[in-house]
Amino acid sequence: MSIISDEKNNFKKVDINSRNPVIEPETNDNDKTFENSIRPKSFDSYIGQTALKETLKITIEAAKKREQPLDHLLFYGPPGLGKTTLAGVIAAQMGVEIKITSAPALERPRDIIGILMSLKGGEILFIDEIHRLNKVAEEILYPAMEDFFLDMTTGKAQTVKTLRLPLPKFTLIGATTKAGSLSGPLRDRFGIIHRLEFYTKEELAQVVKRTAGILEIDIDENGASAIASRSRGTPRIANRLVKRVGDFALVKADGKITGKIANEALDILKIDNCGLDTTDRNLLQLIIDKYNGGPVGVETLAAALGEDTRTLEDVCEPYLLQAGFIQRTPRGRKITPYALKHLGYSAKGFNGQQNLF
Repeated sequence: MSIISDEKNNFKKVDINSRNPVIEPETNDNDKTFENSIRPKSFDSYIGQTALKETLKITIEAAKKREQPLDHLLFYGPPGLGKTTLAGVIAAQMGVEIKITSAPALERPRDIIGILMSLKGGEILFIDEIHRLNKVAEEILYPAMEDFFLDMTTGKAQTVKTLRLPLPKFTLIGATTKAGSLSGPLRDRFGIIHRLEFYTKEELAQVVKRTAGILEIDIDENGASAIASRSRGTPRIANRLVKRVGDFALVKADGKITGKIANEALDILKIDNCGLDTTDRNLLQLIIDKYNGGPVGVETLAAALGEDTRTLEDVCEPYLLQAGFIQRTPRGRKITPYALKHLGYSAKGFNGQQNLF
Protein backbone atom coordinates (compact mmCIF):
# COMPACT_ATOMS: atom_id res chain seq x y z
CA MET A 1 0.00 0.00 0.00
CA SER A 2 1.28 3.46 -0.86
CA ILE A 3 -0.01 7.03 -0.71
CA ILE A 4 -0.74 9.59 -3.37
CA SER A 5 -1.65 13.23 -3.15
CA ASP A 6 -3.42 15.46 -5.59
CA GLU A 7 -2.44 19.02 -6.38
CA LYS A 8 -4.17 20.14 -3.18
CA ASN A 9 -1.99 17.80 -1.10
CA ASN A 10 -4.97 15.68 -0.09
CA PHE A 11 -3.43 12.29 0.61
CA LYS A 12 -5.04 9.01 -0.39
CA LYS A 13 -4.09 5.34 -0.06
CA VAL A 14 -3.23 3.41 -3.21
CA ASP A 15 -2.59 -0.28 -3.88
CA ILE A 16 0.69 -0.14 -5.79
CA ASN A 17 0.54 -3.85 -6.64
CA SER A 18 -2.32 -3.23 -9.02
CA ARG A 19 -1.94 -1.86 -12.52
CA ASN A 20 -5.21 -0.02 -11.92
CA PRO A 21 -4.72 1.30 -8.40
CA VAL A 22 -7.82 1.41 -6.24
CA ILE A 23 -8.05 4.81 -4.59
CA GLU A 24 -9.81 4.71 -1.26
CA PRO A 25 -12.27 7.48 -0.35
CA GLU A 26 -10.52 10.67 0.64
CA THR A 27 -10.71 11.52 4.33
CA ASN A 28 -12.16 14.81 5.47
CA ASP A 29 -10.16 17.56 7.14
CA ASN A 30 -10.96 16.32 10.65
CA ASP A 31 -9.40 12.93 9.89
CA LYS A 32 -6.10 14.25 8.58
CA THR A 33 -2.99 13.52 10.56
CA PHE A 34 -1.27 16.32 12.41
CA GLU A 35 1.71 16.28 10.05
CA ASN A 36 -0.41 16.46 6.90
CA SER A 37 -2.60 19.21 8.32
CA ILE A 38 0.33 21.58 8.83
CA ARG A 39 2.16 20.88 5.57
CA PRO A 40 2.63 24.04 3.45
CA LYS A 41 0.83 23.98 0.12
CA SER A 42 2.91 26.61 -1.71
CA PHE A 43 6.36 28.15 -1.78
CA ASP A 44 4.96 31.25 -0.07
CA SER A 45 3.93 29.24 3.00
CA TYR A 46 7.02 26.99 2.91
CA ILE A 47 9.46 28.57 5.36
CA GLY A 48 13.22 28.24 5.00
CA GLN A 49 15.49 26.81 2.27
CA THR A 50 15.35 30.20 0.54
CA ALA A 51 18.03 29.59 -2.08
CA LEU A 52 16.57 26.20 -2.98
CA LYS A 53 13.07 27.66 -3.32
CA GLU A 54 14.26 30.35 -5.73
CA THR A 55 16.04 27.76 -7.86
CA LEU A 56 12.99 25.51 -7.94
CA LYS A 57 10.67 28.37 -8.87
CA ILE A 58 12.77 29.08 -11.95
CA THR A 59 12.97 25.39 -12.86
CA ILE A 60 9.20 24.94 -12.51
CA GLU A 61 8.45 28.06 -14.56
CA ALA A 62 10.80 26.87 -17.32
CA ALA A 63 9.18 23.42 -17.37
CA LYS A 64 5.73 24.99 -17.66
CA LYS A 65 6.83 27.16 -20.59
CA ARG A 66 8.32 24.15 -22.35
CA GLU A 67 5.16 22.17 -21.48
CA GLN A 68 7.34 19.31 -20.26
CA PRO A 69 7.70 17.50 -16.94
CA LEU A 70 10.43 18.55 -14.53
CA ASP A 71 13.79 16.83 -14.58
CA HIS A 72 14.17 14.14 -11.95
CA LEU A 73 15.09 15.64 -8.57
CA LEU A 74 17.07 14.30 -5.64
CA PHE A 75 16.81 15.93 -2.20
CA TYR A 76 19.19 14.87 0.53
CA GLY A 77 19.94 15.95 4.06
CA PRO A 78 19.09 15.06 7.68
CA PRO A 79 15.55 13.85 8.46
CA GLY A 80 12.80 16.31 9.32
CA LEU A 81 13.91 19.20 7.10
CA GLY A 82 10.92 19.06 4.74
CA LYS A 83 11.89 16.85 1.79
CA THR A 84 8.47 15.21 1.52
CA THR A 85 6.70 18.53 2.06
CA LEU A 86 8.81 20.17 -0.64
CA ALA A 87 7.86 17.42 -3.09
CA GLY A 88 4.18 18.10 -2.37
CA VAL A 89 4.68 21.83 -2.94
CA ILE A 90 6.40 21.14 -6.28
CA ALA A 91 3.48 18.96 -7.38
CA ALA A 92 1.01 21.68 -6.39
CA GLN A 93 2.99 24.33 -8.31
CA MET A 94 3.13 22.09 -11.38
CA GLY A 95 -0.59 21.33 -11.06
CA VAL A 96 -0.09 17.55 -11.12
CA GLU A 97 -0.70 14.65 -8.78
CA ILE A 98 2.04 13.13 -6.66
CA LYS A 99 2.33 9.49 -5.64
CA ILE A 100 4.29 8.96 -2.45
CA THR A 101 5.97 5.74 -1.42
CA SER A 102 9.18 4.64 0.28
CA ALA A 103 11.99 2.39 -0.92
CA PRO A 104 11.51 -0.31 1.76
CA ALA A 105 7.90 -0.74 0.56
CA LEU A 106 9.09 -1.63 -2.95
CA GLU A 107 10.36 -5.08 -2.05
CA ARG A 108 9.27 -7.00 -5.14
CA PRO A 109 9.68 -6.09 -8.82
CA ARG A 110 5.92 -5.99 -9.30
CA ASP A 111 5.67 -3.25 -6.66
CA ILE A 112 7.71 -0.74 -8.64
CA ILE A 113 6.29 -1.98 -11.97
CA GLY A 114 2.73 -1.49 -10.73
CA ILE A 115 3.29 2.05 -9.57
CA LEU A 116 5.20 3.02 -12.74
CA MET A 117 2.42 1.69 -14.97
CA SER A 118 -0.20 3.60 -12.98
CA LEU A 119 1.50 6.95 -13.63
CA LYS A 120 -0.04 9.49 -15.97
CA GLY A 121 1.76 12.07 -18.07
CA GLY A 122 3.49 14.75 -16.01
CA GLU A 123 2.79 13.11 -12.64
CA ILE A 124 5.38 13.01 -9.87
CA LEU A 125 6.57 9.86 -8.17
CA PHE A 126 8.17 10.51 -4.78
CA ILE A 127 10.35 7.76 -3.26
CA ASP A 128 11.49 8.39 0.30
CA GLU A 129 14.70 6.82 1.65
CA ILE A 130 15.63 6.00 -1.94
CA HIS A 131 19.09 4.83 -0.88
CA ARG A 132 17.38 1.71 0.53
CA LEU A 133 15.98 0.70 -2.86
CA ASN A 134 16.84 -2.90 -3.66
CA LYS A 135 18.97 -3.70 -6.69
CA VAL A 136 16.17 -5.18 -8.82
CA ALA A 137 13.89 -2.17 -8.33
CA GLU A 138 16.81 0.14 -9.08
CA GLU A 139 17.55 -1.66 -12.36
CA ILE A 140 13.89 -1.30 -13.36
CA LEU A 141 14.07 2.44 -12.68
CA TYR A 142 17.06 3.07 -14.98
CA PRO A 143 15.24 2.85 -18.38
CA ALA A 144 12.09 4.33 -16.83
CA MET A 145 13.95 7.46 -15.72
CA GLU A 146 16.16 7.84 -18.77
CA ASP A 147 14.03 6.75 -21.74
CA PHE A 148 10.55 6.40 -20.18
CA PHE A 149 10.37 2.72 -21.04
CA LEU A 150 9.68 -0.29 -18.87
CA ASP A 151 11.74 -3.37 -19.76
CA MET A 152 9.97 -6.64 -18.90
CA THR A 153 10.46 -10.32 -19.65
CA THR A 154 7.81 -13.01 -20.15
CA GLY A 155 8.03 -16.77 -20.38
CA LYS A 156 10.64 -19.16 -19.07
CA ALA A 157 13.82 -20.80 -20.32
CA GLN A 158 13.86 -20.89 -24.13
CA THR A 159 10.51 -19.10 -24.44
CA VAL A 160 11.69 -15.95 -22.69
CA LYS A 161 10.72 -12.76 -24.54
CA THR A 162 11.73 -9.21 -23.80
CA LEU A 163 9.06 -6.52 -23.86
CA ARG A 164 9.67 -2.79 -23.85
CA LEU A 165 6.59 -0.90 -22.74
CA PRO A 166 6.42 2.88 -23.13
CA LEU A 167 5.69 4.97 -20.05
CA PRO A 168 4.24 8.48 -19.93
CA LYS A 169 6.82 11.14 -19.12
CA PHE A 170 6.96 11.61 -15.37
CA THR A 171 9.18 13.16 -12.73
CA LEU A 172 10.86 11.10 -10.06
CA ILE A 173 11.70 12.89 -6.82
CA GLY A 174 13.98 10.94 -4.54
CA ALA A 175 14.70 11.79 -0.91
CA THR A 176 17.52 10.38 1.17
CA THR A 177 19.35 11.00 4.39
CA LYS A 178 22.42 9.24 2.98
CA ALA A 179 23.30 10.54 -0.47
CA GLY A 180 26.61 8.69 -0.37
CA SER A 181 24.75 5.36 -0.16
CA LEU A 182 23.16 5.85 -3.58
CA SER A 183 24.77 3.96 -6.43
CA GLY A 184 26.53 6.08 -9.05
CA PRO A 185 24.24 5.05 -11.96
CA LEU A 186 21.11 5.99 -10.01
CA ARG A 187 22.50 9.30 -8.74
CA ASP A 188 23.64 10.28 -12.24
CA ARG A 189 20.11 9.94 -13.61
CA PHE A 190 18.85 12.81 -11.46
CA GLY A 191 19.04 16.10 -13.34
CA ILE A 192 18.65 18.26 -10.21
CA ILE A 193 20.36 17.44 -6.90
CA HIS A 194 19.95 19.64 -3.83
CA ARG A 195 20.89 19.42 -0.16
CA LEU A 196 18.46 20.72 2.45
CA GLU A 197 20.15 22.69 5.22
CA PHE A 198 19.36 22.96 8.93
CA TYR A 199 17.07 25.90 9.76
CA THR A 200 18.17 29.03 11.56
CA LYS A 201 16.57 30.01 14.88
CA GLU A 202 14.70 32.85 13.13
CA GLU A 203 13.28 30.52 10.47
CA LEU A 204 12.21 28.00 13.11
CA ALA A 205 10.47 30.75 15.08
CA GLN A 206 8.38 31.44 11.95
CA VAL A 207 7.61 27.72 11.66
CA VAL A 208 6.57 27.59 15.32
CA LYS A 209 4.23 30.60 14.98
CA ARG A 210 2.69 29.19 11.79
CA THR A 211 2.06 25.79 13.39
CA ALA A 212 0.67 27.36 16.55
CA GLY A 213 -1.70 29.43 14.41
CA ILE A 214 -2.96 26.34 12.59
CA LEU A 215 -3.47 24.54 15.91
CA GLU A 216 -5.15 27.65 17.37
CA ILE A 217 -2.56 27.93 20.15
CA ASP A 218 -1.84 31.41 21.49
CA ILE A 219 1.90 32.09 21.48
CA ASP A 220 4.04 35.19 21.81
CA GLU A 221 7.44 36.04 20.29
CA ASN A 222 9.39 34.90 23.36
CA GLY A 223 7.57 31.57 23.42
CA ALA A 224 8.23 30.97 19.73
CA SER A 225 11.88 31.90 20.16
CA ALA A 226 12.29 29.56 23.15
CA ILE A 227 10.87 26.60 21.25
CA ALA A 228 12.88 27.45 18.12
CA SER A 229 16.17 27.56 20.04
CA ARG A 230 15.61 24.00 21.31
CA SER A 231 14.41 22.45 18.05
CA ARG A 232 17.81 21.30 16.73
CA GLY A 233 17.42 23.29 13.51
CA THR A 234 14.64 20.90 12.40
CA PRO A 235 11.04 21.90 11.57
CA ARG A 236 9.66 18.45 12.37
CA ILE A 237 10.99 18.70 15.92
CA ALA A 238 9.73 22.28 16.24
CA ASN A 239 6.22 21.21 15.23
CA ARG A 240 6.24 18.36 17.73
CA LEU A 241 7.41 20.64 20.54
CA VAL A 242 4.66 23.15 19.77
CA LYS A 243 2.07 20.47 20.57
CA ARG A 244 3.83 19.35 23.76
CA VAL A 245 4.36 22.88 25.06
CA GLY A 246 0.79 23.75 24.05
CA ASP A 247 -0.49 20.90 26.22
CA PHE A 248 1.61 22.14 29.14
CA ALA A 249 0.34 25.70 28.71
CA LEU A 250 -3.26 24.50 28.59
CA VAL A 251 -2.97 22.54 31.84
CA LYS A 252 -0.49 24.60 33.86
CA ALA A 253 -1.18 28.13 32.60
CA ASP A 254 -3.89 30.08 30.84
CA GLY A 255 -3.27 28.35 27.50
CA LYS A 256 -0.84 30.94 26.17
CA ILE A 257 2.75 29.97 25.40
CA THR A 258 5.11 32.59 26.76
CA GLY A 259 8.88 32.37 27.02
CA LYS A 260 8.62 31.35 30.69
CA ILE A 261 6.00 28.66 30.03
CA ALA A 262 7.95 27.28 27.02
CA ASN A 263 11.17 27.02 29.01
CA GLU A 264 9.42 25.32 31.94
CA ALA A 265 7.77 22.78 29.63
CA LEU A 266 10.96 22.02 27.73
CA ASP A 267 12.89 21.62 30.98
CA ILE A 268 10.36 19.02 32.08
CA LEU A 269 10.85 17.27 28.72
CA LYS A 270 14.60 17.34 29.48
CA ILE A 271 15.45 19.28 26.34
CA ASP A 272 18.18 21.78 27.15
CA ASN A 273 18.79 25.25 25.71
CA CYS A 274 20.81 23.82 22.79
CA GLY A 275 18.15 21.27 21.88
CA LEU A 276 19.99 18.27 23.34
CA ASP A 277 17.80 15.56 24.82
CA THR A 278 18.68 12.81 27.29
CA THR A 279 20.13 10.51 24.61
CA ASP A 280 22.38 13.27 23.24
CA ARG A 281 23.71 14.17 26.68
CA ASN A 282 24.24 10.50 27.58
CA LEU A 283 26.23 10.06 24.38
CA LEU A 284 28.47 13.06 25.09
CA GLN A 285 28.97 12.14 28.74
CA LEU A 286 29.83 8.56 27.79
CA ILE A 287 32.59 9.76 25.46
CA ILE A 288 33.91 12.06 28.19
CA ASP A 289 33.62 9.84 31.26
CA LYS A 290 34.33 6.39 29.85
CA TYR A 291 36.52 7.04 26.83
CA ASN A 292 38.57 10.07 27.89
CA GLY A 293 36.95 12.30 25.29
CA GLY A 294 37.51 9.86 22.43
CA PRO A 295 38.12 8.88 19.76
CA VAL A 296 35.75 5.92 20.07
CA GLY A 297 33.86 3.92 17.43
CA VAL A 298 30.14 4.38 16.91
CA GLU A 299 29.49 0.64 17.34
CA THR A 300 31.07 0.79 20.79
CA LEU A 301 28.96 3.83 21.71
CA ALA A 302 25.78 2.17 20.47
CA ALA A 303 26.46 -0.97 22.49
CA ALA A 304 27.30 1.01 25.64
CA LEU A 305 24.13 3.12 25.35
CA GLY A 306 21.87 0.24 24.32
CA GLU A 307 20.94 2.13 21.17
CA ASP A 308 20.92 1.07 17.54
CA THR A 309 23.90 2.25 15.47
CA ARG A 310 21.57 3.81 12.89
CA THR A 311 19.82 5.80 15.62
CA LEU A 312 23.10 7.41 16.61
CA GLU A 313 24.20 8.02 13.00
CA ASP A 314 20.87 9.25 11.61
CA VAL A 315 19.22 10.93 14.60
CA CYS A 316 21.85 12.10 17.07
CA GLU A 317 25.03 12.72 15.11
CA PRO A 318 23.86 15.08 12.30
CA TYR A 319 22.91 17.81 14.77
CA LEU A 320 25.78 17.14 17.18
CA LEU A 321 28.22 17.51 14.29
CA GLN A 322 26.47 20.60 12.93
CA ALA A 323 26.44 22.23 16.37
CA GLY A 324 30.11 21.40 16.97
CA PHE A 325 29.67 19.04 19.93
CA ILE A 326 31.51 16.08 18.39
CA GLN A 327 34.00 15.39 15.63
CA ARG A 328 34.27 12.45 13.28
CA THR A 329 37.83 11.18 12.88
CA PRO A 330 39.27 8.08 11.13
CA ARG A 331 39.57 6.47 14.58
CA GLY A 332 36.05 7.31 15.77
CA ARG A 333 33.99 10.02 17.48
CA LYS A 334 35.71 12.67 19.55
CA ILE A 335 34.34 15.26 21.97
CA THR A 336 34.96 18.98 21.43
CA PRO A 337 35.82 21.74 23.92
CA TYR A 338 32.43 23.31 23.16
CA ALA A 339 30.66 20.15 24.36
CA LEU A 340 32.74 20.16 27.55
CA LYS A 341 31.73 23.75 28.25
CA HIS A 342 28.05 23.05 27.54
CA LEU A 343 27.99 20.08 29.93
CA GLY A 344 29.83 21.97 32.66
CA TYR A 345 33.16 20.19 32.46
CA SER A 346 36.44 22.02 32.95
CA ALA A 347 38.65 21.43 29.92
CA LYS A 348 41.68 22.36 31.99
CA GLY A 349 40.98 19.88 34.72
CA PHE A 350 39.64 17.07 32.55
CA ASN A 351 41.92 14.06 32.34
CA GLY A 352 43.11 13.44 28.80
CA GLN A 353 41.79 16.64 27.31
CA GLN A 354 45.19 17.54 25.91
CA ASN A 355 44.15 15.32 22.99
CA LEU A 356 41.31 17.70 22.16
CA PHE A 357 43.36 20.78 21.34
